[in-house]
Amino acid sequence: MPNIKIFSGSSHPDLSQKIADRLGLELGKVVTKKFSNQETCVEIGESVRGEDVYIVQSGCGEINDNLMELLIMINACKIASASRVTAVIPCFPYARQDKKDKSRAPISAKLVANMLSVAGADHIITMDLHASQIQGFFDIPVDNLYAEPAVLKWIKENINEWKNCTIVSPDAGGAKRCAFFPFRCGE
Repeated sequence: MPNIKIFSGSSHPDLSQKIADRLGLELGKVVTKKFSNQETCVEIGESVRGEDVYIVQSGCGEINDNLMELLIMINACKIASASRVTAVIPCFPYARQDKKDKSRAPISAKLVANMLSVAGADHIITMDLHASQIQGFFDIPVDNLYAEPAVLKWIKENINEWKNCTIVSPDAGGAKRCAFFPFRCGE
């Protein structure tokens, strides 16, 4: 696959490596460190000029640090003349703050969308957004992938009595998705 580079943020290097292995590519060289004042420093260790760059970084764990690292990586690739930068964000940060539910409350998911665009992202790939309306917060293409097919496959292959199992959710939004699982397991 010519002209494609994959870089890993520090949130999930093992996932990034699995993606690169699946595509038959090497992970790009990147060094991430913290200055003494806790600022994030990212150095892209190879040329990205004219390349189609994919940066894999999740928005979980140390959310603010991971988000800032992603923004810096996107910007570093963009100003180093990458042809296109795609951010692969399995867990979109601040996705639960997707609407104004009380006065003076921010819509933080929109703020993150703006920051990713301003940093230079050309495309976003994410999974199971908290609300599909978040896709509308972007002026760039967003692909929201769904884990449900893989989860259903895993259930069928690993739970002997899967037809008698119960799927639960931590919140009402997830409960709506869980309600459809029994009908799809029989397919």
